[in-house]
Amino acid sequence: MRTIRVETSAATILLTEAPEPKVRDRQTGEIAKDAVSGEALMTIGVVHIEDGESSLIKVTVPESGVSEGLALGAPISLPGLVARPWESVFNGQQRHGIAFRAAAVTPAAFPAVVTGTDAEAAA
Repeated sequence: MRTIRVETSAATILLTEAPEPKVRDRQTGEIAKDAVSGEALMTIGVVHIEDGESSLIKVTVPESGVSEGLALGAPISLPGLVARPWESVFNGQQRHGIAFRAAAVTPAAFPAVVTGTDAEAAA
């Protein structure tokens, strides 16, 4: 399936769930690994806010891409964020969705707020 780059420069992304190992098989507890590098994968929960709308999403990152200093509710950056459509059949039912993956998750700053007087001074 095609991988689609996700542009996040105009968005605010906040961490809502701490990184935890991505489980490949719930029955055995097997941890998911990157198909190319073999590195363990982690998942995080985030809220993506842009143009007055928000979405809760799960993002997969390699274990080495999880930075120190992450705090719940704090802004983060997701370099290399991509979306990949998927579909499968589970228990005879067709399922589909979008999987999100990033190269890393790092702390970020809240975007600056431009007030009316600041905007007028900049003009």
